[in-house]
Amino acid sequence: MRRFGILFVLGGGLFVLATALMSQTKKPAQGGLAAQMTRGKQVYLEQCLACHQVDAGGVSGMNPPLIKTKQVLGDKAALIKIVLNGMQGVDIGDESYNGVMAPHPDLTDQQIADVLTYVRNSFGNKASAVTAAQVKTVRATNKPAAQ
Repeated sequence: MRRFGILFVLGGGLFVLATALMSQTKKPAQGGLAAQMTRGKQVYLEQCLACHQVDAGGVSGMNPPLIKTKQVLGDKAALIKIVLNGMQGVDIGDESYNGVMAPHPDLTDQQIADVLTYVRNSFGNKASAVTAAQVKTVRATNKPAAQ
């Protein structure tokens, strides 16, 4: 009987230990604007920084700025399509930008939502968040331009 009691205590202790370890290895919370901004900044650093620069000011004549432009602050579906399809040539204010932005269909809906929310709420911008559901809807009906 004593062995059974020890095994039960050990078994129960292992269960408690396993539960405690599992609770410490869960992914961070998926919700909230702060979490979305943190994830979005990481995507920006990995995917956007080289062309749009650390301050999102872009490169004159090549890559447009992401600061207070109608493309960034305006229609979310149009902005999502820019990320999905890429773009070439855009006029912002009095300046033309002729660089080529590669399409990013490889990014997940959540990554696109996160990076666009980050850009729309950084660099002096203030706009509503983009959700993964909005990206999913646009992606489902998206028809990239023929190459």
